[in-house]
Amino acid sequence: MARKLKTYQTSIGFYDLAVAAPSMKAALQIWGADSNLFHQGFAREVEDAEVVAATLEHPGTVLRRPVGTDGSFRVTSDLPKDLVEGPARTRQRKEPARRSEGKTVKPDGAAARKAAAAFDQQQRKREHAQRRADIAEAKQRERRSARIAKAQQALDAAEQEHDAQDAALQAEREKLDKRADAEQQRWERQRDKLRAALDHAKEHR
Repeated sequence: MARKLKTYQTSIGFYDLAVAAPSMKAALQIWGADSNLFHQGFAREVEDAEVVAATLEHPGTVLRRPVGTDGSFRVTSDLPKDLVEGPARTRQRKEPARRSEGKTVKPDGAAARKAAAAFDQQQRKREHAQRRADIAEAKQRERRSARIAKAQQALDAAEQEHDAQDAALQAEREKLDKRADAEQQRWERQRDKLRAALDHAKEHR
């Protein structure tokens, strides 16, 4: 059974926001609020006839009007006129007073049930869209993980090949060093013999 909808209102940025939702928690989720605006005193339930009627026509949809004005809530809304006209004009205009709550109204049962059903249908669509988004994100993470694993595997293979080549070169270097030492020792022995022969020849001229 569809839950009864209530109308909630807050102000964020340049707009007053209103939405028909079954609970404060649902309203906060629809507004995308990061904190509990109701506990902080920045949001409230309203029963103004015009606001309630507007939100029930679009259950679950955030309606807007320029902040600080008493205009009608709509799906799309222009920026506040003071902001559009610039700071010079803003200083010359008095801040419009907020409209006091008008007469309250309780929608008839049929309208309320219709709005609640529409909200539930929209909520299911949002949940379905969120599930699809979660699945797409999970697949993207899997693809990213696969690319990372492949790149890591290539890096590991390259490092192993480098280590093998370096080890081979090190072994060859050690062999060359031994050959160089042996050659140096051979040469020193031969040099000493040749010098001795040269000295002997000089002495017996």
